[in-house]
Amino acid sequence: MVIKPNNVAIDVPLSATHADCLEGILEFLKSIGKLDGAVIAESAGMGPTLEGFANYGYPRVAAKYGVKLVDLDQEPPDVVHVFDQRDFRPRAVRMSRLLLDRNNFLISAAKVKTHDQVVATLSLKNIIFGAPIKDLGFASRGRGKAGAKSDKPIAHGGGIRGINYNLFALAERFHPDLAVIDGYEGMEGFGPTRGTPVAHRICVVSRDWLAADRVAVELMGIDFAKIGYLNYCAEAGLGEGDLQRIEIVGEPLARHVKTYQLAPNIEHQLTWMTPPQPA
Repeated sequence: MVIKPNNVAIDVPLSATHADCLEGILEFLKSIGKLDGAVIAESAGMGPTLEGFANYGYPRVAAKYGVKLVDLDQEPPDVVHVFDQRDFRPRAVRMSRLLLDRNNFLISAAKVKTHDQVVATLSLKNIIFGAPIKDLGFASRGRGKAGAKSDKPIAHGGGIRGINYNLFALAERFHPDLAVIDGYEGMEGFGPTRGTPVAHRICVVSRDWLAADRVAVELMGIDFAKIGYLNYCAEAGLGEGDLQRIEIVGEPLARHVKTYQLAPNIEHQLTWMTPPQPA
């Protein structure tokens, strides 16, 4: 049982999975006798993973439930090839073996956030782009160890088409087995780290990760047709993307829709919808 929080940044609480969300998941697992062997695992995007865990209060929660905190950057990786739109070549990426192993039950403890490349980031993206690892000592903005590298940018595919395609292609290989999307306080605008808070007070949970992401998109007031990777996954039958075919347990969605402000570069993000021009 692997619980994957969203820690793209290690020092921006609004961008990260709240410790209370992890505690709720662990309390549920305890209630059904599935807590043994559970771990909280992440490869933070912009700095040392365990530092982020400490900043966000995860050690207290882990100690309370007797679960292990795992830095995926210190665990064995496998090599996966992804697409790069700039030269149409495959690129090798080191990815977490723990997340790639389909014998592990993956719980995506995601947040409701807009995004500056793929419109919205929810349960699938939390798993897929948490998997590429980085060298120990890597940190963004030049604060890390000299020569330390991250493989996460490689997985982003070199542009808007590349990132959307890679999310779809990798979803066929691994994805959440349970999606838990926390929208108690969402993020709008220049997500995934530079946005502003939205007091939304919602939560979406499903064994069908695509259905969960589809419902969350609706609750954010976003046109689902604008999100390339989720549309690709729906077209390929990787989950249920038709809102009319998703059973909603709880109040009607319409009562809880808030229209999130999208990132300022939204027009650029939508270039995936336009066929590339021939050279």
